[in-house]
Parts: sequence; C-alpha cells; structure tokens
Amino acid sequence: MDPDALRKVCLSFPGAYEDYPFGPETAVFKVRASSAGGSPTQGKVFALSSMSTDGYVNLKCEPGLAVQLRAAHPEITGAWHMNKTHWNGVRLDGTLPDDMVRDMVEDSYDLVVAGLSRKQQEQLGWARLSGSAGTERG
Repeated sequence: MDPDALRKVCLSFPGAYEDYPFGPETAVFKVRASSAGGSPTQGKVFALSSMSTDGYVNLKCEPGLAVQLRAAHPEITGAWHMNKTHWNGVRLDGTLPDDMVRDMVEDSYDLVVAGLSRKQQEQLGWARLSGSAGTERG
C-alpha cells in the first residue's frame, strides 16, 4: 500500500484526522469525538506511519491476533517505540495485500474507538461488533 492509499484509508473513518507531533516525516492518525460538555477531546492514536514509499505503519491490534499475524507474516513485527503487546509494525513494501493492510487499519481504529465513552462512540456513528444497538459504520 502506498502512502496516499494509506492516508485515504486512515482518513475515511468518522472523527479521523492527521497530525504531525513528531515532525513532518511521521504522520499520526487519530480519532476524536467531543467530550460530555461538547468541546473536542484530545485525539487517540490508531495509526502512525513514516508515509514513505518503503515505509511502515504502526497499528493497534488485539494481543492474541498480534502474535498470530507476526508468526504468519515476516512483514509484521512488534511496533517500534510502542507497546509490542498491543501494537504491530507493518512494513508497507507491497508484500502484504492492500486489503489485508486496510483490514488491519480498520481493526486498529475499532479497538481505539471501543475505548471511548459510549456517547463519543455514538457521535462517531460507531456500533460495537457484538451487535449493540446503533448505526453501523459503512
């Protein structure tokens, strides 16, 4: 997946935005919803990438799945400078299918949004995968 496609995928989710807190060479994709008082909250990171053609993306992952993905794909490792129990580093050199990378980005977004308050989840139009009431993201 090239950097433009990665950016498009990351920014396609409700409440997603791009930030550069570490300088122009590292894009950090975050999700943000409003607080109970209606003011915007600080964003929560769901992807971090060098955005270069031979780059990588760090993505949040359920710990058991993270271990399985790393065992099956040498392009997926523990994320550099992140908690390796919860974050995978994914090499974006074209070896992994774009659909697989897209699914991992979506899973990362979902894990982060699952940690927001129910009200914030509703603001984003997000419904839990376990079948809770509400609108599903499309």
